[in-house]
Amino acid sequence: MKHQLPTSDTDFVGSLIPQRFPFVMVHELTEFSESHLISGFEIKDDNIFIQDGTFQASGLIEHQAQSVALHTGYKYYLLGKEAPTGYIGAIKSFEAETLPKTGDRLVSEVTILNEVMGVTLVDIVTKLNGAIIAKSQMKTAVK
Repeated sequence: MKHQLPTSDTDFVGSLIPQRFPFVMVHELTEFSESHLISGFEIKDDNIFIQDGTFQASGLIEHQAQSVALHTGYKYYLLGKEAPTGYIGAIKSFEAETLPKTGDRLVSEVTILNEVMGVTLVDIVTKLNGAIIAKSQMKTAVK
């Protein structure tokens, strides 16, 4: 069965990335193209990156990286293939304006800048209630 976008089917979204509970930091896939993806994530109080009700910067980075993995996973899903495992190769920049809280819903937009021989350079912008709270540029590599 083909899934239509947007989807918040957590089982389907989870099947597109290599991470498993409790390390899943994406719950929704809203938009996809060859060079673009929008993901969503609701922060629960049992999240491993929560400290005193606040989602830590390391969790934001992981959410952004998993959004990139979601792009790769969905692309391979559309091709009918199993997605390769990916890794963060380098974080060129990361800025967090504010840290979200338990119950907040993040929306991240991934823009693929360049993809060569399994290495992908991306810009990622994460928003909370429409306001940008974090930006990064990273390279990911597939195995």
